[in-house]
Amino acid sequence: MSTDDLLEVNSPLQDDIAEEGQDFYEHYSFAVDKGQSLLRIDKFLTAKIENVSRNRIQSAADAACILVNGKPVKSNYKVKPLDTISIVMPYPRRGVDIIPENIPLNILYEDEDIIVINKPAGIVVHPGHGNYSSTLVNALAWHLGADSNLDKNDERGGLLVHRIDKNTSGILLIAKNDVAHAKLAKQFFDHTVSRLYTALVWGRMEEEQGTIIGNIARSQSDRMRFKVYEDETIGKYAATHYKVLEELGYVSLIECKLETGRTHQIRVHMEYLGHPLFNDERYGGDKILRGTTFTKYKQFVQNCFNIMPHHALHARTLGFIHPATGKEMMFEVELPDNFKLLIEKWRSYVSSRKVEEEGV
Repeated sequence: MSTDDLLEVNSPLQDDIAEEGQDFYEHYSFAVDKGQSLLRIDKFLTAKIENVSRNRIQSAADAACILVNGKPVKSNYKVKPLDTISIVMPYPRRGVDIIPENIPLNILYEDEDIIVINKPAGIVVHPGHGNYSSTLVNALAWHLGADSNLDKNDERGGLLVHRIDKNTSGILLIAKNDVAHAKLAKQFFDHTVSRLYTALVWGRMEEEQGTIIGNIARSQSDRMRFKVYEDETIGKYAATHYKVLEELGYVSLIECKLETGRTHQIRVHMEYLGHPLFNDERYGGDKILRGTTFTKYKQFVQNCFNIMPHHALHARTLGFIHPATGKEMMFEVELPDNFKLLIEKWRSYVSSRKVEEEGV
């Protein structure tokens, strides 16, 4: 198997360096030899993929995540010579005990298969290096209780199909069983999930709307950051579509639609475009990048930083197909109060400048 057969899978570190990317599922492709004898596909794949159980393979088949020549097959399908096989599976579990903690959750929707949560900024999604408690997964363990399918040896909870940064607010989707998990992972892999984000960025955008395309990989000089590489052999393809919602003097309120879901994608793409997210410490947005040198203006921006002491990014909408019913699901959540206040502060600043310029 070549390295191209496996999607980028990172060892979970801090949630702040692992956003909603492809590291919750993996993808393998195989071209069957012309001399292959007839063999059940679950046995074939168990032999081909390192450290995978037959149960994982069968769960993937039950979720229609094993394709042969482009069509889903069951686990008893007999592999034939020259078949082309593709499989997507949630990433294998790791060994960190999950301790249930009574942390309030803002649940937008819940049934037997999924939970949709509005996550506030400041909470880490899952335990990892430096964050072993007080995470959203710890809260889920408490909420789901003894009847949960939550694996207490999995620091991701075994249920997450995507994630958002610690300091990004908004909608997060959780699966409650293995089949739902696999089906939702396949939707993220196929880029059929609809996601809209609201962001405040520095500067006036050159175009009212556009698309940023650029491969993203971990920075070679700072492993806590990711960057765009114009060399297409480095990193993973990433595309972000943006639209200006409102120009607010030296900052712009924009909407971002993700085509892909790479780590820190919006933050990295906006820095690459020359418009870092407002107060994004990791990507340079925590400095005054546009505006005047007047002390009054500097104090105004500092007050804005205090209102929103983290990057200005909110996962506003999420649309997907329900893994059990096949129904289209769409959720939307308002901006957090401090994000709304931040926008009003900039609106007031722009209005006061107009008054001064008009000499009123």
